[in-house]
Amino acid sequence: MTRDELRRQGEAMQIRLRGDGRDQPRGFGTLLTEAVFGAIWSRPGLELPDRMICTLAALGVTPRLGALRRLIAAALDVGLAPAAIREVLIQAGLYAGFSAAEETLELAAQVFAARGVEFPADPPADVSLEDLTTRGRATMQALHGERSLQGYAAPDNPVTGALYPLAIQYGYGDIWSRPGLGRRERALVSVAAFTALRLPEQVQKFGQSALNVGLTKAQVIEAVIQTAPYSGFPPALNALAALSAAFR
Repeated sequence: MTRDELRRQGEAMQIRLRGDGRDQPRGFGTLLTEAVFGAIWSRPGLELPDRMICTLAALGVTPRLGALRRLIAAALDVGLAPAAIREVLIQAGLYAGFSAAEETLELAAQVFAARGVEFPADPPADVSLEDLTTRGRATMQALHGERSLQGYAAPDNPVTGALYPLAIQYGYGDIWSRPGLGRRERALVSVAAFTALRLPEQVQKFGQSALNVGLTKAQVIEAVIQTAPYSGFPPALNALAALSAAFR
């Protein structure tokens, strides 16, 4: 494919994501059109809503609020439900810190309000801590199999055990079970977020687990590639190296 072809492909994708495509940052020339929208957003192997989920996750853990504002609006345009957008940002907060999610959720509320979209109501919080633990362990097993009891997740580790039960309850038991996103989509969030956070070991773990909830190896690879324009090419390449070792 030539640069002209990439540029035309990128222009079409920008119009699809941004309406008239005129919302262009200064100074890039055709770089964004060619490399980002033509070469990455237009790749086969991952549907546009899934690419949007990965992008929101990468921007949500940074967070880069200017770019995220544009992409939240674009996410609505490509058909992501407001509840799905909210859940991507909440799950990103689990990994990057809930202080990040405070900012990104407020931003999402502003974008929704400007579009006349109601912010989705919070799900009920009527499950006991014991039930959250049971549900969290079941989710971990479904995702990770025997790896759910290894490393810092080992139940007999007295050091990580000071914190990890809380991760089981509120990470796997609550967030991974909230309405708005299925496990397949949440696996995309994890892979993209850990790539952006420069945690290749976590990418490797969740990339393998993503295969247990309906994603293919090719889709996991695409999820990592999608983050490159938003959190950097080196973190994406390091994550791909970790996946290549795991997938072999």
